[in-house]
Amino acid sequence: MKKITAIEVQKKNPKRVNIHLDGEFAFGLDRFVAAWLAVGQTLSEEKISRLVAEDSQEKAYQQAMLFLGYRARSEAEVRKNLEKHEMPSETINVTIERLRVERLLNDEEFAQNWVANRSEFRPRSKRALTYELKRKGLDASAIQSATEAVDEHALAYAAAEKRVRRLEGLEWNEFRKKLSEFLARRGFAYDVIAPTVKKLWSERGGKIDTDFEDEEIL
Repeated sequence: MKKITAIEVQKKNPKRVNIHLDGEFAFGLDRFVAAWLAVGQTLSEEKISRLVAEDSQEKAYQQAMLFLGYRARSEAEVRKNLEKHEMPSETINVTIERLRVERLLNDEEFAQNWVANRSEFRPRSKRALTYELKRKGLDASAIQSATEAVDEHALAYAAAEKRVRRLEGLEWNEFRKKLSEFLARRGFAYDVIAPTVKKLWSERGGKIDTDFEDEEIL
């Protein structure tokens, strides 16, 4: 058994305290974890180990909350961030599960929201969305669920409609080339690009003298 001889607030981080046992510094703890400790109290080795483990879990949880505070994240992103901060593997697993239970981590919802946000502000193809979600660490099931209802023709039109304002005054060939290249960079395939470009050109009163389907887009 060891006796707590001092509990001091850390100068650089007032949310943590230093615990001294038998006159010597032993370890640091989050103030929440140390809330029930008092000078003069004795601690067994088992209790000390438990306190250190609880502190590790609290540090990981607070780091995860900080990371999630900027925007929604996938489980893989949170895990990678905690690994970067050298949190123990078991502590990370416990933290991830805690965040799931608190509904602060949900890969299915994350994928759905990602697709909805992209579709509204930066429309892109199903292939491009799938690639982005894979990079976020989402599994195939979550990706499929989020992208299965994607209407590529509608998204291509939405993306092109925003871009087409910059192409006013261009002749057909230059209009077709620039808008097609833009949609291709967003991941859309030829069979989606071709009718989209033609539709937008026609809506603006343009006339096409050649057969669009026989032309090379890029």
